[in-house]
Amino acid sequence: QVRLRETGGGSVQNGGSLRLSCSFSGGSGGPVCMGWFRQAPGGKREGIVAIDIEGRPTYEESVKGRFTATKDYAKNTLYLQMNRLKPEDAGMYYCAADHLSGCRIPVESTWYNYWGQGTQVTVSS
Repeated sequence: QVRLRETGGGSVQNGGSLRLSCSFSGGSGGPVCMGWFRQAPGGKREGIVAIDIEGRPTYEESVKGRFTATKDYAKNTLYLQMNRLKPEDAGMYYCAADHLSGCRIPVESTWYNYWGQGTQVTVSS
């Protein structure tokens, strides 16, 4: 059983920055692949970052060069630093985890069984 909780969402202007955090616990029983997902209103929950057991991230094209994911093992926390935010980045952001053998973008939300409650990001133009 993996437990996840996101914090750090908020409202910023176009070009602004936010840092999301995801605290996690549990996860015994094999490699844990973690991910950040984004869901715009009425849209599909899309994977934007996958982070493998070694803490190595891969990124979806639209966020490459602007978003940086890191993992702090001492604090059991995953971070997502989001810079140069655009209005199209707005939505609910979710942290997810599961025991997956492959852990690279692209990832599908259906592959993950453990989710946080989400945190809202709003970007005004």
